[in-house]
Amino acid sequence: MYTISAFLVPALLASTALASPLSKRITNHNNAADPLGDNAAIITQLEQAPTAVTRQALLTDSSDWLFDFQNAGANSITTGAGGHTVKADRKEFPALIGTGVSMTLGFLGPCGFNTPHVHPRSSEINVVVQGALVAEFISENGATPIINNLTQYQMTVFPQGALHTEFNPLCTESIFVAGFASEDPGVQQAAQSFFGLESDIVKAALRGDGTVDGMDIDSFRGLVPKNVALGVESCLAACGIQKRAVV
Repeated sequence: MYTISAFLVPALLASTALASPLSKRITNHNNAADPLGDNAAIITQLEQAPTAVTRQALLTDSSDWLFDFQNAGANSITTGAGGHTVKADRKEFPALIGTGVSMTLGFLGPCGFNTPHVHPRSSEINVVVQGALVAEFISENGATPIINNLTQYQMTVFPQGALHTEFNPLCTESIFVAGFASEDPGVQQAAQSFFGLESDIVKAALRGDGTVDGMDIDSFRGLVPKNVALGVESCLAACGIQKRAVV
């Protein structure tokens, strides 16, 4: 007959406590251990773990290693007029820490597009899993723009830091999967960031146009769409989608 020593009993109880799902232990936004709801406590522990085995011991429940793109937290989701994206990065999915990867799913409605943006810390591979995409990027000054029409199960790559965009040319939803070689690839929308600069700077950058003054800048800021926006007039017309009025 096997017996369990008095030493092992508390150890087993402790391991059971550690095995409770991360969502209950750390990511509960009402938890005193994580008052900001940003997973800061567990992220710090994972970063300071001396080995991969030690790091994995902090995430002992299988559910800690599962990310559900259909039931992601609000901080993972970016929504605009033309659809939405859902990201799984180190902040929203701490199991990624130490792996060097992350992922985003994009759900673009008819004529929806992911406005021009860059990822400062990673290249991106982009696979269409439903519908089609027009994918375009330019990597730097003097480089040739690259544009591809992707259909289901075709892929393209956007180099790190390259200005790029994805557009759904169809009247039905398109879905893409974007993989990154970073747990925190970052994102910066080009137009939104540009018009967020001081008005004098924007005016100077657009001086060749000859039509921009302070009043125009404020108007342009109001016209810049959210990240995933309705666009491309020919698609809107073909799909019978009316543009939103600008107030």
